[in-house]
Amino acid sequence: MATSGPVLLVSQAQQRKSRTYTPSPWGDFFLHHVPCTPSQLLSMKERAKVKEQQVRQIIHETIASSDLLHVFEKFRDESGAIVSGDDASCLLMLHDAAHARTHGEEILDGIVAWSKSRLQSLVVQKNLLEPELAEEVRCALETPRFRRVKRVEARRYIPVYEKKSTRDETILEFAKLDYNISQAIYCDELKELTIMVELHFWMLGVIHDPYCSRIMIVKIFVFISLFDDLMDNYSTTEESNVFTAAMERWDEQMAQQLPAGLKALLVRIFNATNKIEEELKLQGNMHAELIKKMVINSAKFYHAEVKWRDEHFVPTSLEEHLQKSIPTSACMQMANLALVSLGNVTTREDVEWVFTFPKIIRGACIVGRIANDIVSHEREQASSDHVASTVQTCMKQYNVTIKEANEKLRAVIEEAWMDIVQDSLEQERPRALLDIAINVARVADFMYKREDAYTLSFVIKDIIASMYIYSV
Repeated sequence: MATSGPVLLVSQAQQRKSRTYTPSPWGDFFLHHVPCTPSQLLSMKERAKVKEQQVRQIIHETIASSDLLHVFEKFRDESGAIVSGDDASCLLMLHDAAHARTHGEEILDGIVAWSKSRLQSLVVQKNLLEPELAEEVRCALETPRFRRVKRVEARRYIPVYEKKSTRDETILEFAKLDYNISQAIYCDELKELTIMVELHFWMLGVIHDPYCSRIMIVKIFVFISLFDDLMDNYSTTEESNVFTAAMERWDEQMAQQLPAGLKALLVRIFNATNKIEEELKLQGNMHAELIKKMVINSAKFYHAEVKWRDEHFVPTSLEEHLQKSIPTSACMQMANLALVSLGNVTTREDVEWVFTFPKIIRGACIVGRIANDIVSHEREQASSDHVASTVQTCMKQYNVTIKEANEKLRAVIEEAWMDIVQDSLEQERPRALLDIAINVARVADFMYKREDAYTLSFVIKDIIASMYIYSV
């Protein structure tokens, strides 16, 4: 018995792994960055108020003169077949619109497949399309408009719209003013967050209203993000058990059982969460106490995967995998943090509803979970102690290659998008809640489109620069 303690400690130490992560390329740049002076910001806001009313009038007049009923029927003949055409601009709009489809919409399913094929054939033929239109087609084939992150798309599209001969100068000026005003507010938030630039960018994709601060969301989400790395790489099984138990009981005394680093982290989480909760209460936010619940639940979600890691367990079916891994996509937490930041716009019932993973939230989580796994599978599986990904499970379930598994998983993502659209149409919940859920899926799709842009932050360095540094 005398030797059992030291042996156990050595065994546990061997479990703790170390992994190198890419540091943020920004350092303290945003601590000092000022995109405009206070007087310039005030002037822009005054001009924007005038332009906003003019743009509202333009939109109302456009809606009143539009025939929006049965619009997709116009692209079918009497037999129901899709009418062929080579007008790339019309095809592009049709392709984008058809992706706002739900399950069982055969017309839209057919249009998606047909328009994709036609656009692919047009874009590969050199000099057939004008360069600007060809670029729009490539963007649509990669990400249909409905699925794009709104502020990223605004930054991309303003210069495109400016080149159009059909542009409306009032709309263009208002778009620029709106973007530059928002940029100044975002940069002001980053002064308090400094190196948390990528997390702020992520939350900006979820809730972009400049008058809804992302500071609280980012501070809490830092801890949620740390849970993932902590459970995967920086704690033994026993340490993760103690850490999670302390979180669940919200007991700082249990930190005494942990190594110095984990102890300091636990105390910091407690202090920061309690402080944010008190600040929200002072603001009259009825959802303040849910912050603690969210942090505790997140720790428990990531801890649940520790057993998989230790046993090198690969679930036999994708559904089994998703039951455990959907919560650790962190998409539900993103949505709920955004809702809490809105204050009393939503009810307690609405916020609690998100905790139940309804279809729209589950769909967003599936997009995030699977898209992440597709782009990070090979890199992460190079470590033998990493939790099995959905890619591994799909390969095992269907006895297929990585490439074939990825194709099957992309089909699952398409089904998840249909769930998201369908639930957003059917749920009698506040529009703000449903829009946040859709935005969570959009930003997850963006961050994991080609690489794991959250982990490999240099991948989106240029995008972030365009969002926070360069005005339009």
